[in-house]
Amino acid sequence: MPTDVCFRPLLSASLKVEGWDCIFAQTCEGLVIISQHALICQFKEPIVDQHQVESLLESLLFVADEPVAVSQLAKVLEVGAKSIEEALEGLRAEYSQRGLRIQRKGERVQMVTAPEAAPYIERFLGLQLSGKLSTAALETLAIIAYQQPVTRAQIEAVRGVNCDGVLRTLTRKGLIEEIGRLEQAGRPILYGTTFEFLQYFGLQDLAELPPLEDEREEGENKAV
Repeated sequence: MPTDVCFRPLLSASLKVEGWDCIFAQTCEGLVIISQHALICQFKEPIVDQHQVESLLESLLFVADEPVAVSQLAKVLEVGAKSIEEALEGLRAEYSQRGLRIQRKGERVQMVTAPEAAPYIERFLGLQLSGKLSTAALETLAIIAYQQPVTRAQIEAVRGVNCDGVLRTLTRKGLIEEIGRLEQAGRPILYGTTFEFLQYFGLQDLAELPPLEDEREEGENKAV
């Protein structure tokens, strides 16, 4: 334990803890017990304000180097999943007018920069512009995005050609990944999109994918 910890006590009292002469103090950082030489323990006050949850959540997402599960965020902040969901919606709304976005895939979330900022960020960091995908890759990726989880055989049934090479390319680029195995003979791989896929196309989640032509026509017919 460090011996030079500094607190701003608001209320304190002396007490004995297992033979130690200690100070029990109410501070801005919470409740603490301090011995003559070191901090013994600290009891943080619970988070009760939703604005505070949103602020702390923003800090956690900022320092996270990979997507984080909602359950993990709730555990760290010691709040319910509902409180995390509300905070995420608050950040989404706030970021809509700024240069950041909240990306989500399933139960995992991460903070990213706005897609319209990509060329400026690449220029600032001295990065090469992202390579374009071939028509075959885009077709395959579209099938996976809309039908995931999907097997290679199902993709090939739609495209009518062998997709081994395209699937390897998309996997190498990090745009798709194995998300499971189909419970049948041979247990074929089930493919799904990744967070990199969302970033590549500037999406916050899969719900932002444009509707398919059939779905669009069905929606227009209902409107009529």
